[in-house]
Amino acid sequence: MSIKNLRVLAVIPARGGSKGIPRKNLQPVGGFSLVAHTARIAKSIKSIDAAILSTDDSDIATEGKRFGLEVPFVRPVELSGDLARSVDVWRHAWLQAEKNHCCIYDFSVLLEPTSPLRRREDVELAINTLISTGVESCFTVSPTPAHYSPQKTLLIRPDGMIDFYLPVSQSQSIRQLIPSYYHRNGICYVVSRHQLIKRSLIVAPGSLPIIIDRPIVNIDEPFDLALANWLYENQYNCASF
Repeated sequence: MSIKNLRVLAVIPARGGSKGIPRKNLQPVGGFSLVAHTARIAKSIKSIDAAILSTDDSDIATEGKRFGLEVPFVRPVELSGDLARSVDVWRHAWLQAEKNHCCIYDFSVLLEPTSPLRRREDVELAINTLISTGVESCFTVSPTPAHYSPQKTLLIRPDGMIDFYLPVSQSQSIRQLIPSYYHRNGICYVVSRHQLIKRSLIVAPGSLPIIIDRPIVNIDEPFDLALANWLYENQYNCASF
């Protein structure tokens, strides 16, 4: 169901290869694969007109279809390696969807399977914020703990000695005086067609943040997967959408 006659496309990128966790996108959290969690969220949002899966893997494609995602193409080899850029993968999927559906999508939301603890309202807020404000992009962020701030970050010099990331005058900050910092959490990105198709940008100056202030896991390593399962079972009441 379009908002204000604007068409919204959801793209779920899920390649088969993964170094940290073999077959990562098919790993379960709370009894559902990462692809299944993402599909269930995408299909539950009425403002999303179509949801497609971009993958190079037949098993992932089968899993996506099982949970209602369209798989209208096989992702090209050049967009399936470790060095493939998200913006290129997203742009390719967007243009393929427009070709297959014979329409133009005004906006698109990127839902990466590696964030299985997203909620429907997170994505809805991001979509509604982009459309209501007229900005070109918005994405979800989480507060960065003070001990991970630039003022607390250290470097190891070529000589093996420790040094501050920032000049010493800026690194001796009292914890309570450190500014608020934020980092991308992978829950979702929403962009206009002009931003992604014409400019090939996702995050750019003028983007709006959607702040998510609860425990979030972006899965890269086995520990992340174990933590996501623990959070799902203990804090999410076995319901991710």
